[in-house]
Amino acid sequence: MKLNELSPAPGATKDRIRVGRGTGSGKGKTSSRGHKGQKSRSGGGVRPGFEGGQMPLSRRLPKRGFTNIWKKQIAEVPIEALNILADDTVVTEELLWEQGIVAKIVDGVKILNNGELTKKLIVRVPATKAAAAQILARGGKVE
Repeated sequence: MKLNELSPAPGATKDRIRVGRGTGSGKGKTSSRGHKGQKSRSGGGVRPGFEGGQMPLSRRLPKRGFTNIWKKQIAEVPIEALNILADDTVVTEELLWEQGIVAKIVDGVKILNNGELTKKLIVRVPATKAAAAQILARGGKVE
């Protein structure tokens, strides 16, 4: 058996129903749309959520909270993730992205004090006070 010889088992697939192909097909004349009315027309039908003039569910339910449109999306980096870098490396946003430490940078990066740092690094991204203290304790710099 080869890839080009594969096919579904007999009876496993059904042909689609072709409407409007004569009265003998059982789906001719009105093509299963019935007579007149909104849903029988070309392009007819109602939008999603429409309930025939009744107040839609999405408008009947109470609204809660709000979305802050000025919220910043900061990528958080645990300090122990920097241990994969060599000593005296200059840590920038671009380097963190290239090394795969950060998957996506939207509004910036911040180094958090999660874990233990074992390398001496020059850091040029924002860091928490505790993370900065740990970097300085290893002989590195925070710029």
